[in-house]
Parts: sequence; C-alpha cells; structure tokens
Amino acid sequence: MLTITNLQVVYDRAVEALRDVSLQVRPGQIVALLGSNGAGKSTVLKSICNVLYPEDGEIMGGSIHHEGASLVQFAPHEIVRRGIVQVPEGRRLFDTLTVEENLLMGGYARPAKEMADSLEQVFALFPGIKAHSHRVSGYLSGGQQQMVAIGRALMAKPKLLLLDEPSLGLAPQIIAEIFDTVRKLRDEQGVTVLLVEQNAQLALSVADYGYIMERGRVVLDATPDKLLANEDVKEFYLGVQAGGLERRSMRDIKHYKRRKRWLS
Repeated sequence: MLTITNLQVVYDRAVEALRDVSLQVRPGQIVALLGSNGAGKSTVLKSICNVLYPEDGEIMGGSIHHEGASLVQFAPHEIVRRGIVQVPEGRRLFDTLTVEENLLMGGYARPAKEMADSLEQVFALFPGIKAHSHRVSGYLSGGQQQMVAIGRALMAKPKLLLLDEPSLGLAPQIIAEIFDTVRKLRDEQGVTVLLVEQNAQLALSVADYGYIMERGRVVLDATPDKLLANEDVKEFYLGVQAGGLERRSMRDIKHYKRRKRWLS
C-alpha cells in the first residue's frame, strides 16, 4: 500500500531531518513508528501528506509511493482524496467550532449524502462525544478532543490513517479506549494504520510490524515480538536493564548513550 524508499528531508536547506528512511506499510496492518523526541517520526508523516512547506521542509531525495503512484506529485488535498488522512500531534481541532462541525469538516471531500451515516459511525465508535456534538470543541477534555480528531479523520473514509502520538497527555483509561478503537478499525473495517508513538510497549501491543527511528534514520525493524525481545529496545524504550527486571530511572533513559551499531 505505502512504500517509502531512501527518503531524505531537509529543513531550511540546512538541517537534515531524515536520511535514507525506508519503510513499508501493507494493507490491513497497523505499523508502529517508534522513537524519541526529534527522531524524525512526525517528519515522515508530514512527508507522506506533503505538508512540509509550512516549516520550510523539502524532500531532497528518495520516494514515497501509495498504490503505485508517487505522492510527491500530489497536493495535500489530493492526497486526502486518495484516502490518506493524518491525525496530527496535539489534535489541532478547530477550537471555536462544535464537535459536529469539526467532524463535518473532515468529510469535506465526501459526497454530502454520506455525511449523516458517517457521523453516526463516528459516534458509534466514540459514544462519549455524541452527547457533546453541539458543544464547542475547545471546551472538551483532552481525551474527548483526541476522539474528535480521530473521528474527523475517519469522516474522510481513509484507506490509510496516520496517527501522530495519539496517547500524548491522556489518562490511561482514555488511552486504552483509543487504542482499542484503533484495533477495531483494522480488524472490523480494514483500515490500515501508520502509528507514530513514543510509548513502545503500547504501540507494539496493537501493531503488526514496527520500525524504530533515531536521529532521522530507521535503525531497527521487526515484528512486535522480536522488537520486545531485543535487548536494546528493552533498555532504551521499555526501561529494563539487560539481564534483569530492574527498571531504569527516567533520567537514565532520557540520557542513554546510543549503541554505536545503531548509527554506524
């Protein structure tokens, strides 16, 4: 479905954000893209959607293909019409519009006659926001806003859903509900998902395949069970020291020294 090959992205014609990134997302999969802050995960999503220009980003090399067509040639709204929709980090709702108005904005490219059914489908997935359909979205809780953001993307009937840090700043119960919904989208509706997350344990619990990025490069990729068994992943992303169950402090994890073989 989606193939990225040797992608290079530069900001301000000076800062290399991605270097030779290659990954593949197959139909019907949830693929996790993991890494620390600044690893380049969000830049991958912005490159797919062709929305690098607001930050003076530019694709300098490589390719992005979706269903055999190069996405570089399409404008962002054309990419949405092709069935690729992103839920950005931080939700980015239209704060002064109601929940229903935000959802309808997500379906702007769909026939008007489909809107009522699409709204009901979103409310069935997220019943917690139905009662707030006429409430201004800026007054919702963070969890409710994330549900609206995902629902807005689903109004476009995506073939490929790009989720950027959906667990960020949310309570554990809400995170569990959102990830359960993501799993249902794959299993019941056949939606393909590229999931960007810092929470490796959480992302790999729903993923079919995973990639780990460091400093603009993919350094590891494997099935979730293999990544969870990898000693580097255990130490750097799960906080478990090699050879034992002792968890490292957040300070230790944040300031770890990357293994040379990852970035050589």
